This record gives sequence, C-alpha cells and structure tokens, in this order.
Amino acid sequence: MPNVVYFEIAADNPEEAAAFYSKVFNWKIERSEDDSAYWHILCGEDDPGIEGALGARHDEWNATVNTIEVESINDCAKRVAEAGGRVLAPIISIPGVGDVQYCYDPEGNAFAIMEYYTDE
Repeated sequence: MPNVVYFEIAADNPEEAAAFYSKVFNWKIERSEDDSAYWHILCGEDDPGIEGALGARHDEWNATVNTIEVESINDCAKRVAEAGGRVLAPIISIPGVGDVQYCYDPEGNAFAIMEYYTDE
C-alpha cells in the first residue's frame, strides 16, 4: 500500500510557520541553502518520521493537511494554542485506533494531531 513519504506545507510567511512548527513539535527546521523561502523539515532523530518542507503559498488552494502523531493530544492542543494556532474541533475518537483533533496553524493551514491507543 502506498505511504506518505514527503510533505509540504504552504505558508504566506514560511519563517513564522517554521517557528510555529518547531515550537509545537520540536522539529528541526532549516532554511534552504540557496536562501529561498523554502525550509527543510526533519521530524525526528531517534524516531525519524517522513521528511518535509515549508514553502511559499502559490495560490489559495495550495494547502496540505497532515496528521501528526503525538504522545498526548491534550498537551499538544495546549501548545498549539500557546504558539498562536487554533484548535478547530473537539477530539474525535476512532474506535480501536486513537483520538484525532483538527487544528489551524497561525497561517490558517489545517492539520490534525493523533494520539494512538495503547494496549496497556
């Protein structure tokens, strides 16, 4: 089955978006070496996720919704709000899988945070 292997997030201000995602998820985000408005994202060192990028928004339809696994959906939702984002909806439980909640970053890009159920 195909898997997501890369992602891009469109932003009107990539530098502010980079600061937001770095603060909320502790991602390592670095500006492209050619000094363009393109920022490379590495999602983890010990438990790496897929690589991605932030870039300038080219049109109003240029957006991405990614689901990001978190340890605590409540803690993460709090960090989203503290960093200037917004929680869009109540937590949605997916039976046998986990809980998901949709949010906006400060640029108005939608994303979801997901806390998987454990077998404890």
